[in-house]
Order: sequence, then structure tokens, then C-alpha cells
Amino acid sequence: MTTSATRQQITGARSIVVKIGSSALTELTTGLDVRRLDALADAIEARMRAGSDVIVVSSGAIGAGIAPLGLKARPKDLATKQAAASVGQLALAHAWNTSFARYDRTVGQVLLTAHDVSLRAHHANAQRTLDRLRSLGAVAIVNENDTVATNEIRFGDNDRLAALVAHLAGADALVLLSDVDGLYDGDPRKGDATLIPEVGGPEDLDGVIAGSGGALGTGGMASKLSAARLAADAGLPVLLAAAADASAALTDASVGTAFAPRPQRLSARKFWVRHAAEATGRLILDDGAIRAVAGARHSLLAAGIVATKGRFYNGDVVDLADQKGQTRARGVVGYDAGEVAQMIGKSTGDLPADFRRPVVHADDLVAL
Repeated sequence: MTTSATRQQITGARSIVVKIGSSALTELTTGLDVRRLDALADAIEARMRAGSDVIVVSSGAIGAGIAPLGLKARPKDLATKQAAASVGQLALAHAWNTSFARYDRTVGQVLLTAHDVSLRAHHANAQRTLDRLRSLGAVAIVNENDTVATNEIRFGDNDRLAALVAHLAGADALVLLSDVDGLYDGDPRKGDATLIPEVGGPEDLDGVIAGSGGALGTGGMASKLSAARLAADAGLPVLLAAAADASAALTDASVGTAFAPRPQRLSARKFWVRHAAEATGRLILDDGAIRAVAGARHSLLAAGIVATKGRFYNGDVVDLADQKGQTRARGVVGYDAGEVAQMIGKSTGDLPADFRRPVVHADDLVAL
């Protein structure tokens, strides 16, 4: 396979996040597959000894808890999922610890929920923890905290979690490892599907059909593709490959599908606003305001607001939508909902002095 600029970036990345899918670590009837986990730890350790910092985002907690609890399939109800995760997280952490102990490498477990990343203070705390673990030479094993996550507040799958962690930690590349060896233009199990080795932009994905997850996971190709595009949009090169090819993926990135990053990386704050934060409200804008904020990236002024929805406060993230209801941008609002309601449609000169700053400043705004 030709070594592209994207693959060279991944090969030379000083800091890397490696996401490992449930199907790469667990079997439905027997639980964790220690042999496969050891092979992955070998590849990760080799990359670390070559000079890279590695953070592992490991799925498999629920899958690891299915067999010990005597369950016959992945649970569908929330309570049983959380019970399986509580058993499986312990087994998973122990397995990673035992595997890396062969290299005298310390492991630290980091459990996150969507709420942790959506709140700026929690986001910063998680970032500091990951940074300190790396500086101490330990391997951070990150997983969604399924024992406390809910259906309403959760990442939904560890592919998106990995993309968020990669940006949060300031990583240079993201590698997604699972039971598929790359992105295809169709379902490879049905034949007549062709591997797409390089994705330079959205135009390379025209006609691609991505499916949902399998028996043990919640991801599937659709979530991997979404996570890869999220990370690439944030400025990170991404490699999607099979866990069985982990050694090659982490050595020279010569396998799988490589996703080229956008030329300029989003700032940590703008990435948080665009991808991580939960919007607590919605501002409906007129056509002129939409052109200003989504097109010209100007600050949002009160004169362009038509209506407000939801309860939000100064410092919250809100969606900015057109009058058809389509979200066109997101930003950090500078006023409470009640204050904005009184400002709707008014020019800056008609407002009291304390209300003449932008409703959403350009520095805190991202177009979608």
C-alpha cells in the first residue's frame, strides 16, 4: 500500500489514542479473550517504546460481564447493562493491568460519561488526569462509565468517545481497531464491496453505506465512520483497521483506511462547543443573522434573534437555528434566557449599556 501523507502523520504521531472495540476483546460465551488482549498490549507497548504516548479507549466492559453473570446475549435494558458493566469493568481493568505488567508498565483506569465531557470544568479535570498519567509513563485505559450512564446522557458508543478523548488530550492521531479491516463502499460480507484506502474529504464517501453494530457492541461501521469524520474535522488524522492488524497499524499505518485531517485544527474551546458540550437552549435567527454567524463568522447580536427556546444561562452552549428549524451554528451565550427574551429584535443602540455586548461572541461560536 502506498504511504500517503496521512499515513505518515499517523506513523510519526508523538501522541496517539487507540480505540479497541468489544468484538476485538470479548466472546459472547466466554467473555474476555486474554490472548487477543495480550497481542494488543504487545503492539501498544511497542509503539510506546518507539517514543509515542498512547491512550487506550477500551470497549468490552459490558461484553466482559455477560458470561460471568450467566447471560446469553448482550442485555437490552439499562439496569442489566449497568450490572454487566459493573462486573465487566473490574475484569477488563484487571486484564489490561495484568497484560501491561509483563512490561512493568502501570495502568490507570479513567471512566467518563457524556456529562463529564459536556461540562467545561469536568472536561478540564479529565484532561489533567490523562496528561499526568502520560507524564508518569502509565497507560490510561479509558471507558464510558456504563454503570452510571443513562440512555439519555451517554456517548452511545466508544468510537465517539475515542474521538472526543483524542482532541481533549491533544493527541496527534486516532486509531480505531475492531473486527473490520477498513471502510468499504458496501457490506464486505455480501461481496462486491471495495476497500476505500484513503478518505481525503466528504466527497470520497459518496455512496458509502455504513451498517450498525454487532452482537457485542453498540458501534458498527456507522459509528466508526462518524467518529473518524469528527476527529478528522477537528484536525486529527485517523486510521480505521482490524484489531488483528494492530502491529502494522501502530508501526507504519500500512493497513486499513486513512482519513485525512482538516488543514487547521479547531481550538480546544471551539471543539468543545461544536462536538462535546450539550446545548441547553436554542435561538431562532432571521436570514441576515444566519448569514452573519454561519457564513461570515460574525458575533450574534440581539437584532437578528427571532425567538428563544429552552432554559439557559450565561455561559451555556446554545444551538443557533434558522426559521426552518435547521441548526446552523452553536455558541456560548452571554445572557440568561429571560434576558435574551427581552432583547429580541432590538438594535444594540436601543439596549441598556449592560446589554450591548454580543449575545454570542464570534470567539465562542462555531458554524455547523
